[in-house]
Amino acid sequence: MDSHKVKKIMYSLGADLCGIASIDRFADAPAGYHPLDVLPACKSVISFACRFPAAVLSCKTAVPYTRVRNSLTPKMDAIALDFCIEMEKNGIAAIPIPTNESQWDSSTERWRSIVSQKHAAQAAGLGTIGRHSLLITPEFGSMVWLGAVLTEAELEPDPVLKKICNDCNLCVEICPVNALEEPRLKQQACWDHAFGENKETKYWEISCHKCRDICPYNLGSENKMWKEKTGK
Repeated sequence: MDSHKVKKIMYSLGADLCGIASIDRFADAPAGYHPLDVLPACKSVISFACRFPAAVLSCKTAVPYTRVRNSLTPKMDAIALDFCIEMEKNGIAAIPIPTNESQWDSSTERWRSIVSQKHAAQAAGLGTIGRHSLLITPEFGSMVWLGAVLTEAELEPDPVLKKICNDCNLCVEICPVNALEEPRLKQQACWDHAFGENKETKYWEISCHKCRDICPYNLGSENKMWKEKTGK
């Protein structure tokens, strides 16, 4: 099976973006969180993305943004699972990486996915990681949700993109809990502020995404939607 057929299957299952990274691009992965730590026979990492409706950024209530995020997570996991089954039908071993599950890494005192979704996406040429720690894609900016699959198949990798973020630091300045002051995101400070139960409505919500809102590339480096909206 070649890269073209792999992507055709992924798109047929509902992905909006798909890219492939060779295993040699993960040399800097933290100990215990390298693709080979999950699948020893892994030769390629397939990253895919589904777009996150941009209109939710302008809502006065956190409910639509929260609901979209909570709905996209099982969608991504289902796409990854169905893709692995299709690969197995062709005699190729592949395993899904959970879209939104983390485990505690005591060596660095951070929560981590067993393989970083955003670093896999960057390695596969879907986009580049911005100062706000989010992946920015040319097509949809940071308005994407990510999934990944590890496979034993040796596939032709996609080229890695040039850096999109221009380090304007607008995200650093707007963060209400100063979680971006250092090069590495203060993960717990961000999560404690952004995620939790609304005391008035008793609804679990994602109440903050200011770093995403203010990013000049939150709709992509091409900024098609922004140009259409503003005429600039």
